[in-house]
Amino acid sequence: MTAEAAIDPQLEEAVLRIARTDRLLVAMDFDGTMSPLVSRAQDARPLPAAAAAFAVLAGLEGTTAALVSGRALASLRAVAAPPEQALLVGSHGAEVWLGPESPGLALDNEQQLALQRAVASVQKAVDAHPGTVLERKPAGVVLHYRQAAAQAAAAAVAEVRQAAEGQPGLFLSEGKMVLEISVVRADKGQSLAMLREATRATAVIFAGDDVTDEHGFSALHHGDVGIKVGPGDSSARFRLESPGQLPAVLELLAAARARWKPAPA
Repeated sequence: MTAEAAIDPQLEEAVLRIARTDRLLVAMDFDGTMSPLVSRAQDARPLPAAAAAFAVLAGLEGTTAALVSGRALASLRAVAAPPEQALLVGSHGAEVWLGPESPGLALDNEQQLALQRAVASVQKAVDAHPGTVLERKPAGVVLHYRQAAAQAAAAAVAEVRQAAEGQPGLFLSEGKMVLEISVVRADKGQSLAMLREATRATAVIFAGDDVTDEHGFSALHHGDVGIKVGPGDSSARFRLESPGQLPAVLELLAAARARWKPAPA
């Protein structure tokens, strides 16, 4: 087990209990959860111990490991290097990979036009406010303002909001120092419900750090385990102070799950 702070006894008990479920879904956010937050999104990498334990879980019988991220799928694959067996949800649920037969994202004409308008509004704000950055996604566009001065960040957010609010086919969501416009209505709660059904999971453990993860926590059932990583209000039952504490939780889960034997059919 990693050398980070000891696991809270109540969380340890919950992890050991959920490890005995018939079909387990281990769903993890990436940025701020599997990986510490960084200034440049492309520099993010999972903590090695977290990635190793996640890969072990992905290979265990009766267990499905999934990354559920706001990142576009291509970006998630590039920085997370997930194990082959892992399922992937990107763009908060607008993009889904459940295996080689998964259909790609396809936008209709109205969605494509709405996305063009959204990109133009974010580009205009980025051009006017130094330190802000535009990120394109297959179903949306993101204003990043982590590296902008407070006044520039506030002005950029206000401009993008004003341009997008009330426009048909555009859906706004906020995260840590980001404002995203999507042309597909999706959230992590819907994503977890979809993954639960697709994998026939009898219990889910989900960890996340951002306000967008609250949809996921709200979708958990009795007996599931929700873990908030970092500060901030949350409906999750359990909390870790930082991503550095997650590896110990995943290692405990992997060890307990490896000892688990399925009930006779």
